[in-house]
Amino acid sequence: MTDKKNDDRDTPPRMRRRDMISTILFGALGVQSNKARERDFSHGKPSHFIFFGLGFMLVFILVLVGVVKLVTHLAG
Repeated sequence: MTDKKNDDRDTPPRMRRRDMISTILFGALGVQSNKARERDFSHGKPSHFIFFGLGFMLVFILVLVGVVKLVTHLAG
């Protein structure tokens, strides 16, 4: 009979959404601690990084387009 506590120790903990978002934001700035990098490689899934990274890129581009349209409209 297996003990449930032993089974839980074998599976790595999943990254929280807040950790994933902070990783994407710090990655966009180009700064990341070694501790966070090790956590990302040991607990994160590549598909989650790709999904959040593409989402961040889309939002960033939309914000830039909006700012440029606003500035050109105000410059008139």
